Amino acid sequence: MHFNIGSSSSASSSKIEVPSLPADHPPVPSSSRRPPPSCPMHSEPSSAAPANFLTGQARATGAKCPVQHDTKASLNPLNSIPLNLSTARQPGQKMALPTDREASTIPRPQSNEDGGDAFGGIGGATNEESTVWEYPSPQQFYNALVRKGWETPEESIEMVVAIHNFLNEEAWQEVMKWEKRFPGGEQAKLERFQGRPGELSPKAQLHLWAGKIFPSKFNTEPPFDRHDWIVTRPAVPTSPNDKNTPPKLITTRYVIDYYSAPPDEEGNPVFSLDVRPALDNLESINQRIRVGLEEWRKGEAA
Repeated sequence: MHFNIGSSSSASSSKIEVPSLPADHPPVPSSSRRPPPSCPMHSEPSSAAPANFLTGQARATGAKCPVQHDTKASLNPLNSIPLNLSTARQPGQKMALPTDREASTIPRPQSNEDGGDAFGGIGGATNEESTVWEYPSPQQFYNALVRKGWETPEESIEMVVAIHNFLNEEAWQEVMKWEKRFPGGEQAKLERFQGRPGELSPKAQLHLWAGKIFPSKFNTEPPFDRHDWIVTRPAVPTSPNDKNTPPKLITTRYVIDYYSAPPDEEGNPVFSLDVRPALDNLESINQRIRVGLEEWRKGEAA
């Protein structure tokens, strides 16, 4: 398996090559090796999601989760994930899927609030003890797909989860390239996030419009997903041992557009991430302009 990413911390996209399938892995339909049109763990399905990202039509009978959790009261407000993610096998499920969760490298603020299974608690850690976000297990991911009515071959779920996790890790690396430009950026943490599938960002809309006129230079297809990540960093760098005085936090919203790119020579899917701070304040606007000028100068000098 190999990973290849050409990254940039500016408004330009980062192209990500997904790992190849192991030699002993069963064949996987090409469409199922793409992630769902939106992450099923964080959002409701959108009618605007492109149908070609589904491996099959939504179940005619309407998939139902055995636990009624499609209400705001049962969702974690930090990530819109159900507070208690089921690890039980679905009726008629033929393959046994792993139920162990994987810890990400993405730090999150410690909290004594009840996050339920949305935080995970690997190794018995409580919300207050856990310092990183944790990914859903393949079984939990599959359960979420079924709950949303999306058919995905059971044998493909582990690869889909691997792609999902990999894209999030790369997105965080792109966020950190922005954050490290500020004092305290090394201590940035992902406070909360939200999936906004089918809701185009202003930049994505602009690129689609420009793509009609200059198709060779701008996107002609919309992103298959969008996330908004809320990231905090201390206003002044603090020592990890200084627990007496809570630092003042600076909050930045990042917009992440997920695009499909042409497959590589071996037919493996490639994705492109556009990660940048939202234009919510003067600091973010200044950074977007500064980084854009830096990259323009590099391009002129090349």
